[in-house]
Amino acid sequence: MRNLIFVTVLCLLFASVALAQDIVVENGGKTITVTRAELTKLGRISLSLKDHGADANFEGVPLFEVLKLAGVEFGESLRGKRLTTFLLVEAADGYRVVIALPELDSSFTDKRVILADKRDGKPLTAKSGPWQIVVEGDKRAGRWVRQVIKLRILDAAK
Repeated sequence: MRNLIFVTVLCLLFASVALAQDIVVENGGKTITVTRAELTKLGRISLSLKDHGADANFEGVPLFEVLKLAGVEFGESLRGKRLTTFLLVEAADGYRVVIALPELDSSFTDKRVILADKRDGKPLTAKSGPWQIVVEGDKRAGRWVRQVIKLRILDAAK
């Protein structure tokens, strides 16, 4: 009976995390919560990629646009000491990935990174969503973070 209660509570916990629609963004001691409503106001793009060998079409918002909401600057200001700044993406299950800020900036690269909420025209499944990082051009999907809950801007020089 105890095991059944434990499994039920664990399932409810994971379900509530998977259903969360907001993302926490930390930047230089400032923390904001970006809501689904705010994210839907940003420009959307789609990426047609291979996901574990299968064709997939992901839709979402450019990740750099999400970070701009928290005051992260891109373009000409991303130079010198700021090139040691990176993004730490955190998932509900504890999985974490690092992405250098220049990898998100169109003045450095043509590859796109999105915060996806749809795959093949449908909302992401509970296993993947509600938000997933998808990195165009990666040969392996190791940085494709599912169930994203937090984005943290950090500086490697500190």
